[in-house]
Amino acid sequence: MGFGLIAFLLVVFLIFLGYTLRVMREYERGVVYSLGRYTGTKGPGLVILVPIIQQMVRIDLRVRTIDVPSQDIITRDNISVKVNAVVYFRVVAPEKSMNNVADFMRATSELAQTTLREVLGKHELDELLGERDKLSLAIRESLDAQTDQWGIKVQNVALKHIDIAESMVKAIGRQAEAERERRAKIISADGELQAADKLVEASKKLTAEGGGMQLRYLSALQDIADDKTKTILLPMPMEILKRLF
Repeated sequence: MGFGLIAFLLVVFLIFLGYTLRVMREYERGVVYSLGRYTGTKGPGLVILVPIIQQMVRIDLRVRTIDVPSQDIITRDNISVKVNAVVYFRVVAPEKSMNNVADFMRATSELAQTTLREVLGKHELDELLGERDKLSLAIRESLDAQTDQWGIKVQNVALKHIDIAESMVKAIGRQAEAERERRAKIISADGELQAADKLVEASKKLTAEGGGMQLRYLSALQDIADDKTKTILLPMPMEILKRLF
């Protein structure tokens, strides 16, 4: 009879310890409520609770990820695209994530979708394709400002895929080809302009010197003499013509 009583008391004591003692890992925090009222955040390590009076909810502080599904977005230049992303965040204020929002994971996911559409819709397609890092930063800052009241810190937003309709891909290809042709023509025109400037400069120097034109004429004759053509046209310098007439 004495042994049975001891065993019963031992079981009661173990149950009491189970309700009283909690061990929190380094990445965990415990949000404690006393008779339903928030009374503090505890951990890591050993946490002692008053049975029945106090309850505790564990919160994981490690970085979490949310896969934002593809969102239909109309860019500023009226092009329809589908964009999906990944959001990396962590809980930094456990009491806010428990007391200010019912389900912070779902709330953050829904907010990420609306923020993605809102931010990207303000930019043109070229910016979406060429400035992903800049847009990701803008989304992160906007999302982080809104989730602060939930005790959540958004650490990074990565745009994964930007899907464009096949017809639009072909149009972009034609546009890129036209842009390359335009740049090639500009470069060619700049080269001709520079060559013309050099010719004008050379002409001024030849005419400024008394014998410059004759020397250039003799050099041209030497080049003609080295050529094997049968017909030779000899240009007459204007200076010689002026002296003759």
